[in-house]
Amino acid sequence: MLPVAILAGGAATRLGAIARDVPKALVEVAGRPFLMHQLELLRRRGIRDVVLCVGHLGARIEAAIGDGAPWGVGVRYSRDGDRPLGTGGALRHALPLLGDAFLVLNGDTYLDCDYEAVARALLDGLEPAVLTVYRNDNREGHSNVHDVNGRIVRYSKTNRSPDMRHIDAGLAALRSGVFASYPDGEPFDLARLYEDLASRDAMAPFELPTRFFDMGTPAGLSDTEAHLAKVR
Repeated sequence: MLPVAILAGGAATRLGAIARDVPKALVEVAGRPFLMHQLELLRRRGIRDVVLCVGHLGARIEAAIGDGAPWGVGVRYSRDGDRPLGTGGALRHALPLLGDAFLVLNGDTYLDCDYEAVARALLDGLEPAVLTVYRNDNREGHSNVHDVNGRIVRYSKTNRSPDMRHIDAGLAALRSGVFASYPDGEPFDLARLYEDLASRDAMAPFELPTRFFDMGTPAGLSDTEAHLAKVR
């Protein structure tokens, strides 16, 4: 099974006072830090190798999670360093720990799906990137993916259009080569990479039948709390 990078370095500004003194990954959801829910889910889905990309209050995350043994996974750390690298820069910086192919999961996303199938779609496919998407029609957040006959033709979080019916579900499978034009140590957002890949028809969709949960906003946190309270 491919390793999974979890993007856990952001400052969680959308959560306001909820995450003022605690990293978003450790915000309590349904009785425990959110990251622990993620690690338990990954173990159930066959993941054993996790790389946490940390930045803001990253030492707190390392102290709480350690090597991941209590959750049945092995955890390693990639640290931003002196300045925030953004989601794309943090993942680019983690490539030496991830190898040629890997999965990447947003640090605020709870997504119960077939992770092995997503990995297989990358390994067996022709495109260097596979993005999980959900037919959203702007119901659960803003749709940001234009999918035409099983091809991602446009991706944008800032320049959305009515023909975008799907939403990025927070999990992707990537080949390390997609970062070749992005220098290590330079900050950038992962959305920029996805926009570039979509513009070159280099990112395949993996459509999910069920929704994901995003705890990165107060409303999303409440929604995620209700869901995890039911499935515990």
